Amino acid sequence: MTQNNKIKINFMNKRKPAMAASLLLILVSLVSLFTNGLNLGIDFTGGYLIEAGYQQDVDVNRVRDALAEAGFKDAQVQNFGSSKDIIVRIAPRDDINKASIGDSILEVLNSTADEPVNLRRLEFVGPQVGDELRDDGGIALLVALGGILIYISLRFQLKSAVGAILALVHDVIITMGIFSLFQIEFDLTVLAAILAVIGYSLNDTVVVLDRIRETFRSVRKTGAEDILNMSINDTLSRTLVTSLTTLLVLLALFFLGGEIIHGFALALIIGVVVGTYSSIYIASSTLMMMHIHKQDFLVVAKEELVDDNP
Repeated sequence: MTQNNKIKINFMNKRKPAMAASLLLILVSLVSLFTNGLNLGIDFTGGYLIEAGYQQDVDVNRVRDALAEAGFKDAQVQNFGSSKDIIVRIAPRDDINKASIGDSILEVLNSTADEPVNLRRLEFVGPQVGDELRDDGGIALLVALGGILIYISLRFQLKSAVGAILALVHDVIITMGIFSLFQIEFDLTVLAAILAVIGYSLNDTVVVLDRIRETFRSVRKTGAEDILNMSINDTLSRTLVTSLTTLLVLLALFFLGGEIIHGFALALIIGVVVGTYSSIYIASSTLMMMHIHKQDFLVVAKEELVDDNP
């Protein structure tokens, strides 16, 4: 277990500064979530979604200015698929006529182009549907965390489950906190990314916990801190390779995937970075605080019943 070619980093020696930094990030995130809230997209708030196609490349800033002059100051405009296609999102308002909003928006868009603009899609999401999506999304997060708690408890034991759940809560709060702090739009794609972050972080944490369990069972006369360091170092190369290759794909999506997928890719980028960190420090540090020891991972042998009758 202590070959010279193995990585030997004393992670647990830095657990207190790491936990302090995590607590600070969580505190800032919670304060921002309670004061600023999330910049919810029309998926949650309700509103209008208009997809339009131009004959030439479109300047989204010019379209935004034209919509603002026409009274749609809160309109969100972004490219969709190509530089000739755009999506316009408008929050619900009492003074907007649902029947004529398509014609009104098309008239504004035509004023920004030399050739006629093609209106391809017009959708309306009611506030009630938005509320249902928001509530269902929150329930999905809670159900995922509850299921993970049960799964880790059965596969390992309760102390490991507590560490895994705290790591996941840590990842979700910080990711959502960053979106709240910088008021980045939070829509259904970002919620899907948050759920994906939970799965990614859990996979990373389970690998570390599995190695911790095996090391506790195989190594004797070694303290818990040394065993945790050995286990993290044993899985470090796998963790870093997985995280870096995942980040390469996500960075490509963020810079080349178009504006429509920016929120999704950004949430995953933040989640992968924070999830990798929490797998190393949060889950393991929680085990240290709960005084994990060898007996927690021992398999209880079942006594065989012996029939005394001849």
